[in-house]
Amino acid sequence: MANATIAGGCFWCLEAVFQRVHGVQAVASGYTGGQHPNPDYHSVCSGETGHAEVVQIDFDPSIISFSDLLDIFFAIHDPTTLNRQGADEGTQYRSAIFFHDEEQKSLALAKIEQLNASGQWFKPLVTQVEKLEKFHPAEEYHQNYYSSHPQVGYCQAVITPKLMKFMKHFPTRVRQ
Repeated sequence: MANATIAGGCFWCLEAVFQRVHGVQAVASGYTGGQHPNPDYHSVCSGETGHAEVVQIDFDPSIISFSDLLDIFFAIHDPTTLNRQGADEGTQYRSAIFFHDEEQKSLALAKIEQLNASGQWFKPLVTQVEKLEKFHPAEEYHQNYYSSHPQVGYCQAVITPKLMKFMKHFPTRVRQ
């Protein structure tokens, strides 16, 4: 097993998508990238801790590669908008890859360079690449949020379209 930790807006969105990726064994919502030793949702939302909402993904690299996870990541959020995804605004919603080792760092930087050179985006990517220092799991009520609350307005308006986009663009990666 291997781990990946990424940020791209609300962690509920990322969690819902990556829970459905073939080869992903577990996904946990949480916080990283900040200074506060014990972040919680309210302190992170204040924007004063420096943490980002992230998901930590446990995956089987014999089934799906880190590079493939990055392809999905870049397809389901806007990596050109600084500290914002849709109506979610603030540094806690930044686009970031928190690498676990030098190989992940190299792959992330190469992927960003490749995407910038491709012209796929009209603006340069603002995705940060940072070393993972410590992952702090989010409160229990944030875990498995979409699956537990699929009828909530935010889930219907924001998360469901991301899931549909994932399933449309990566049909062979959808967990059966």
